[in-house]
Amino acid sequence: MPTKKQRRRQQKSRRHDYEYVYVDGEGNEVEVDPDDLPAEKQNGKVEARAAKSTNKRAPARAGQRVIEPPSWRRALKRAAIWAPLLVVAMMLINRNVSPMQWATSALFLVAFFIPISYFTDSIAYRMYRKRIDRPTTPKAR
Repeated sequence: MPTKKQRRRQQKSRRHDYEYVYVDGEGNEVEVDPDDLPAEKQNGKVEARAAKSTNKRAPARAGQRVIEPPSWRRALKRAAIWAPLLVVAMMLINRNVSPMQWATSALFLVAFFIPISYFTDSIAYRMYRKRIDRPTTPKAR
């Protein structure tokens, strides 16, 4: 099976206006029926089929990541991921403390982590929106 890079190259070679020739089982070149050729535009170029994107988010520039608006649900999910890690960290740091104190300390840290996470997301989203809404005019020197 060809790699992704090889498939892209094959597709690119098919897009160009080359002569279409098939090779049969014996190795002889066979001409193609005109009905089998791709449809041509009025200017003579082969019509490219554009794949429609199903992404309904804001359009991102090349190489940029789309940042979603902040949500409490995402902040809670992030806290749920970090909570067990905090408990383990408390166990390793405070070996001479009871497990109830580990859990209480971790719960206290998670209670601070959730709003800070939401606040950080909101700052990142505001910066992203400013970058996207900014006109893309070249700077004058």
